[in-house]
Amino acid sequence: MDGSGRGEDGDAIRRMFGGIAHRYDLLNRLLSAGRDRYWRREAVAQAQLPAGGLAVDVCTGTADVALELARQFPSAKSIVGVDFCLPMIRLAARKVAQAGLKERIRLQAGSAEALPFDSNIFDAATVAFGIRNLVDRKRGLAELNRVLRPGGRGIILEFAMPQGPLFGRLYRFYFQRVLPWLGGLISGDRAAYSYLPASVSVFPSPRELGRLMEEVGFHDVRCRALTGGIVTLHVGKKLG
Repeated sequence: MDGSGRGEDGDAIRRMFGGIAHRYDLLNRLLSAGRDRYWRREAVAQAQLPAGGLAVDVCTGTADVALELARQFPSAKSIVGVDFCLPMIRLAARKVAQAGLKERIRLQAGSAEALPFDSNIFDAATVAFGIRNLVDRKRGLAELNRVLRPGGRGIILEFAMPQGPLFGRLYRFYFQRVLPWLGGLISGDRAAYSYLPASVSVFPSPRELGRLMEEVGFHDVRCRALTGGIVTLHVGKKLG
């Protein structure tokens, strides 16, 4: 397995997310029945930021994870959110300002596959529902590892396909039929919400993703299934 993505054009993915940015948060809540908040809380809790610590949230989107990092770790020094989609960054900046967190959360445009930071500076690096969209996933994971301090934590939250015979069938019907229709109806872009199940269907299995994290330098990689396996949470540490 080479760790590459689906071969999608990065510019096309950027345009797609820019086109749905105005409905992104609403649809996250609606299509997950509000479980997306729980998933992010569980992921952020794994960061274990020390007092004065630094964190980076890659593929930050509208900054929900960056905001949760600031809430859970009020003694952390700084959180940086990075995304390659400017409409998402603009919405994120508005939310950060409304939360009164402009002094603690900094947002900037940048690629997950070429992070604009020196090596060995962050205590935690998070990616929520973004690693699947990278053209070169292995490179993106290697960048996460590079910017972490030795002992720092890399945290990956991503969709998966539940395997239970009954729940799996019900979820697949919802995910492949209902979600694209409803997402398209509300966002005005059915193709974007058809991309979601299509990209999940070809994404590496949780075990394969864990192996890929190990290949780029993470160790003690652990995986936890959330909500019946709809989502998986991977956590690995950078070797000291």
